[in-house]
Amino acid sequence: MTIKAVLFDLDDTLLWDDKSVEEAFQATCREAQKMAGIDPFELEQAVRRGAIALYETYDVFPFAKMIGINAFEALWGHFTEGADENFRKLERLAPVYRKEAWTRGLKAVGVDDPELGYSLGEIFPAERRKRPLVYDETFPVLNRLKDEGYQLLMLTNGAPDLQQEKINGVPELAPYFEHIVISGNFGEGKPAASIFEYAVRLLGIRPEEGIMVGDKLNTDILGSSRIGMPNAWVNRRGSENRTEIRPVHEIRNLQSLFDILEHSR
Repeated sequence: MTIKAVLFDLDDTLLWDDKSVEEAFQATCREAQKMAGIDPFELEQAVRRGAIALYETYDVFPFAKMIGINAFEALWGHFTEGADENFRKLERLAPVYRKEAWTRGLKAVGVDDPELGYSLGEIFPAERRKRPLVYDETFPVLNRLKDEGYQLLMLTNGAPDLQQEKINGVPELAPYFEHIVISGNFGEGKPAASIFEYAVRLLGIRPEEGIMVGDKLNTDILGSSRIGMPNAWVNRRGSENRTEIRPVHEIRNLQSLFDILEHSR
């Protein structure tokens, strides 16, 4: 079956979100070192661990997980948009969570200072917003796909305002896509079959005429498989697949997508 449309995940597929988060943590922890002589590496590891554990204790966590908002996104998101009442809970919770996550991280490295925790909790979002990083291959691949006549759709999990902020941070990105679907607007996140079925309807294609390209097995690959859509797991680090989820294709970079498309013709 000839592929007519390419569906892209956003974070760590087109945008290098992991790197943005890593650099924001490093910059924030260097500030902690200046302020209180704290080892920046130890603090970063403590905050990362503690933030994840704390996030999972909140009543809103099951909703956040379903929509696809991870613990580190919650450290810098505002959550001012989205129709679901759970977004209002996240909006109210976010500043409390930021302060508590950093304060707990400080305590884990022997510093009991809630005021410093608050300060670091406000520095981190600012540092993250300075870093809308894109993979070098992103725009060359999108340009070629457009030139070759493929329909393009972005299918991303997350809060409406946060994902839109990421997209707006790279203003050249959105014009490539005929449709941008954010799970927080749709009401259900990947890997739910419903969001993939919605994307297919928007494109006016059958599932087998599209290919989902993404870095996460348990969302991008599992969800597309549920509706019979081909997929390509972007495994840039060469990680071992220890799950039962089996991608149709596995690629190390987006350029390799063209080999798959060529064979579909």
